[in-house]
Amino acid sequence: MANTVLKVEGMTCGHCVSAVEKAVGNAGAVGKVDLAAKKVAVEYDESKVSLDAVKAAIEDQGYDVV
Repeated sequence: MANTVLKVEGMTCGHCVSAVEKAVGNAGAVGKVDLAAKKVAVEYDESKVSLDAVKAAIEDQGYDVV
């Protein structure tokens, strides 16, 4: 399993946290949002999902991965 932390702009509330964590989950990874730090800790299996796919899933929800 691989772990990384992504900085995500545009998250402001609990709904944002839920949307991002759900998007990461739907991409096949596990995400834990730190709203105050505007970061998402992501754990994923590199043989099943790419980091680019996780980033795309977050961006599809309207947030910017920087």
